[in-house]
Amino acid sequence: MVKPSYTKDDIRKIAKDENVKFLRLMFTDLYGVIKNVEVPISQLDKLLDNKLMFDGSSIDGFVRIEESDMWLYPDLSTWMIFPWGNEHGKVARIICEVYNADRTPFVGDPRNNLIRVLSEMRKLGFTEFNIGPEPEFFLFKLDPQTGKPTTDLNDKGSYFDLAPVDLGENCRRDIVLELENMGFDVEASHHEVAPGQHEIDFKYADALHACDNIQTFKLVVKTVARKHGLHATFMPKPLDRINGSGMHINMSLFDKNGNAFFDENDNMELSEKARYFLGGLLKHARSFTAITNPTVNSYKRLVPGYEAPVYVAWSGRNRSPLVRVPIARGLSTRLELRSVDPSANPYLAIASILEAGLDGLRNKIEPPKPVDRNIYVMDKEERESNGITDLPSTLHNALKALEKDDVIAKSMGPHLYQSFLEGKRLEWEAYRQEVSQWERDQYLELY
Repeated sequence: MVKPSYTKDDIRKIAKDENVKFLRLMFTDLYGVIKNVEVPISQLDKLLDNKLMFDGSSIDGFVRIEESDMWLYPDLSTWMIFPWGNEHGKVARIICEVYNADRTPFVGDPRNNLIRVLSEMRKLGFTEFNIGPEPEFFLFKLDPQTGKPTTDLNDKGSYFDLAPVDLGENCRRDIVLELENMGFDVEASHHEVAPGQHEIDFKYADALHACDNIQTFKLVVKTVARKHGLHATFMPKPLDRINGSGMHINMSLFDKNGNAFFDENDNMELSEKARYFLGGLLKHARSFTAITNPTVNSYKRLVPGYEAPVYVAWSGRNRSPLVRVPIARGLSTRLELRSVDPSANPYLAIASILEAGLDGLRNKIEPPKPVDRNIYVMDKEERESNGITDLPSTLHNALKALEKDDVIAKSMGPHLYQSFLEGKRLEWEAYRQEVSQWERDQYLELY
């Protein structure tokens, strides 16, 4: 998805020619939830001149009531007209950065934070960090009476199935069409392994706009699904005993010479920089898992037997390790991190992944040897002898690992780090106090 370069006058002209009546000013809160302020088109000039304010005290992880007034600065490259809502004129969206009342960038804005980490990357001589995400989601039926989501699946299909088994086919096709109308370059669309589970892959982009694309993608998927009487969820593991939803992240660093991960003279055609970056990823994997898998439910996906990675290792061949090196080389040389799930705040997740890789580059961290066997069939002693460790098994353990890692804490900055830890500790405590049906089934009669 190539980002166009718009001027203020371009946007004014397009808004007039396309009969845009409303502007949706979008940004993302601490937990990755899309927020928006909707204003009439009469406010366009005010927006373009960075003169629109909003109340930041009502947004999770932002500011206190006494410092609530904040500015919205639009990123003109994110101007996009939604292909729906024409009955009262069209609606356009623009993604904004959040600024303090004194016109300084707000450090609690996850997008601003990623911009900061990307600027550190550029100081090391790299020009781009390209990201190709692979988000998965489930489609559930809506209750016709209440309009609320059920846990009734809309199909019984499996990997790459087609209609009539895959009843989500029409919905998925409409999602693809809407995405293409909005400028996405959709590369693949298919049914995933679990019933009701789908994946749509779109072309890589630079890290910042890739995160924007993920957020836009989620909005489109949910909007189109509802038109089909379905609820789309990016919850990592909505049902037990079937595969959960991941969001594999394909990544590559570029410098003035091209893809910095490629070296045609290496036996795997991986550069020294790629190996150091990989070393950083593996070293900090347990710590950034709290950010890339940020919910209690995330850890119901990260269990053996359902294709999600559980072990910290890498390979150029098999898909059981945490990091895989896809076979493509040249400009397409990349690393694929397989643990990330779509409940993650993409701006925070990508910042933490990049910071881990940059630490590998700064400190020349060598990765261990690749593991080309199926790790799931190894016993504990065999894994330990190969230097393979486990990812955290709960959000609580992931948060403990995060607290011990200054590099990953730095990827968030003090404001976001403290707010994130505080919020996630509360989430874990609330979960700990709940008694599940499984516990009642297991213990009520037995004891």
